Amino acid sequence: MRWFGVLVGILLPIGATLAEEPLDVVIRGGRIVDGTGNPWFLGDVGLRKDRIVRIERRIDEPATREIDASGLIVSPGFIDIHSHSDLLLLEDGSAMSKVTQGVTTEVLGEGESPAPYAGKLGRTSAVVAGKTTEWSSLDDYFALIDRSGVSVNVASYVGLNNVWRCVMGSSFDRPSPEQVEEMKEYVAEAMKDGALGLSSQVMMPPGSLATTDEIVQLCEVVAQHQGIYSTHIRNEGTTVFDSVKEAIEIGKQANLPVDIIHLKIADERLWGRMNEVVELISEARRQGINVQGNVYPYTRGNNDLVSIIPPWAHEGGTEKLLQRLRDPEQRERIKRDIQGDIPGWYNHLTAVGGDWSRVLVSGESSVKGLTMDRVFALRTQDRTGVDPLDELMDLLVEEGGSVGAVYAHHTEEDMNLAMRQPWCSIGSDGSSYAIEGPLRRGNPHPRNFGTFARVLGVYVREQQLLGLEEAIRKMTSTNANKIGLRDRGIIRQDAIADLTIFDPAEVIDRSTYSDPFHYSEGIRYVLVNGQLVIDNGSHTGAKPGRALRHLSQ
Repeated sequence: MRWFGVLVGILLPIGATLAEEPLDVVIRGGRIVDGTGNPWFLGDVGLRKDRIVRIERRIDEPATREIDASGLIVSPGFIDIHSHSDLLLLEDGSAMSKVTQGVTTEVLGEGESPAPYAGKLGRTSAVVAGKTTEWSSLDDYFALIDRSGVSVNVASYVGLNNVWRCVMGSSFDRPSPEQVEEMKEYVAEAMKDGALGLSSQVMMPPGSLATTDEIVQLCEVVAQHQGIYSTHIRNEGTTVFDSVKEAIEIGKQANLPVDIIHLKIADERLWGRMNEVVELISEARRQGINVQGNVYPYTRGNNDLVSIIPPWAHEGGTEKLLQRLRDPEQRERIKRDIQGDIPGWYNHLTAVGGDWSRVLVSGESSVKGLTMDRVFALRTQDRTGVDPLDELMDLLVEEGGSVGAVYAHHTEEDMNLAMRQPWCSIGSDGSSYAIEGPLRRGNPHPRNFGTFARVLGVYVREQQLLGLEEAIRKMTSTNANKIGLRDRGIIRQDAIADLTIFDPAEVIDRSTYSDPFHYSEGIRYVLVNGQLVIDNGSHTGAKPGRALRHLSQ
């Protein structure tokens, strides 16, 4: 028996067993781009359950399912490092607009995150499978994602807005040292629940109320849990350089990585100076500060028309804001501030040069799909001498204080320069919409449907701004490394089988600003945790996604 055991050890391949299970999936003959930036190579990929178990030039044995990838690219699944699908995934976990562009993991959180909802902020709820469900913690939200079923994996930051409002409510008062300590406790709890780190949107209240020192204190808690700071900086226009410096300083003082989301110069007065932003970040990295960034491949941003209203008018929440918009005296002050220059405030209208034709209504409203100059023309066709700012405020009042909008405020040249940087990755800043059903709503930004396919079709194939391997690295392992996903974003043995298989000659986005409801083309197969979600271009209905909790706790 001893000799038999020795012979078996000699004759069997290393790692094999006598009772090895058959392969579930073999992907044959594809050009494998492993996500590291290394050159592609021809080969087969074998999957068993949720893992990649073999990568060989040829796998001879059959499998339950075989995919002919001849002429196709086999890539790690794309990791969308900046997503807003929090509630949409609970409405419909199919994640149609994301999986059809090859996304297998969505990372949630900016100013706001799925949790916490506690303290003065209160609990939140959503209708899941016809039932109203409440939650307060990030752990609750992750459990809800796992129960409800989703087609993509879901990870999340903890949002500064949530933490701030849990303690301060809608007040603009300065927090006491004790209240800052309370915020730190909320951050610590979220990190223990599996948050990736702290995310912020410090352009508008309540995030803009936080000082640099207060953010550093919160980030020090995040650093104890080996997390990251992800930020929409204070001002992407007139003070963009100082805002980038602040993000770098937070990373330096708190000793944690920083990711600047949707890096851009969003004010025409500073267009062409992206090289200065790039140098700020590159110099910080030379000094050993781990600061990076991400972009989406479009030259228009998405925000709300209410962001044109100066910050002071938002104190007290939506009802107080609406009262101010209705009050004639307050209106005059608001108009003066919009037309003036509040130090440090990023004014979206100024950023587009005061040109209302560069503001497109994207939210679900009575004027969706129209540029604001057309909105004003329609609303005032029987009146003369009407101030557009009065019409803006009237519209916000009619729509309950919120109207989504797309702003044409940055340039292709600046965006391309940022995208080429080795430390700059790809994120959509979008959500999981659909072209039919209840998630076909508003007139959403095309980035919701096309970000990753656009990078491959436009910036790799057509413009050759990026090489294929480099582009895929920016959409996979770079994002995985930023947030500490150890076994995703790469094709290697024993990694999780999140994979995207696409036709490099056909992959392209089809969504546009005026006609957004089109899925991307050329994505043939998408596997999430080893299960086919997109099979020959069609959604299978499978929902194998998981809540991904940060492991370094």
